[in-house]
Amino acid sequence: MTDTQTPLDNLDLPQPTADTVDRIRYLIKLSRLTQNAFAQKIGVDPSNLSRVLSRQSRPGESLINRMVVNLGVSKNWLVDGREVPFPRKELSVKPKDDCAMGAPVYNIDVSAGCVPLSRMFTDERVIGYVNMPDVNPEYPIVRVSGDSMSPKIKSGCYIAIRPISLDTPIFWGQIYVVVLEDLRLVKYVRRHADPAKVILHSANPDYDDMEINRNQIVCLYLVESVLSYDIIA
Repeated sequence: MTDTQTPLDNLDLPQPTADTVDRIRYLIKLSRLTQNAFAQKIGVDPSNLSRVLSRQSRPGESLINRMVVNLGVSKNWLVDGREVPFPRKELSVKPKDDCAMGAPVYNIDVSAGCVPLSRMFTDERVIGYVNMPDVNPEYPIVRVSGDSMSPKIKSGCYIAIRPISLDTPIFWGQIYVVVLEDLRLVKYVRRHADPAKVILHSANPDYDDMEINRNQIVCLYLVESVLSYDIIA
């Protein structure tokens, strides 16, 4: 299951005779976004995408490349139907057989961008490993930017994160990576008086609390460890 919590087996995959437009429609369905929201996600004008989907214009190279870059989709699959939509193996946790080196550190800013994290955990992004007694080697380590969680998590610090099923009860007051349709946030998650909502709280008092509907959450990662360090000149 991907970050969108959409089982691929429940979706109608394009047939071999399908063309690029049909495959774009499949990606929209997979994303669970509206057509306009999908256009914004890949950085194109919604009216241009609408013309492509209605076959008033052909999908150009610029549109194709934007989907490849922003969605991590295979260009061969998108253009010719070859290979699979997402050829790189998606990771939720690190395979146990590969844990001897420690937890993998990814060149990923978890609080920037909106590409599903599971599609970003690839070997090409691994920049090192951390082998420490209190750091679980099965969970990825990513970077945090911004000061909304300072001083608990300073900008540039690294955190180890564990994917959490949306069906799992939330541990109120714990720090999570909260993934929304177009945003990834590192926040304390607090109980709201309305069970349909949650409160996202920053450690930095300069930031106001955010109230969001629980059904806005695409996926959650529990912050297991915070790796803070200072460089001494």
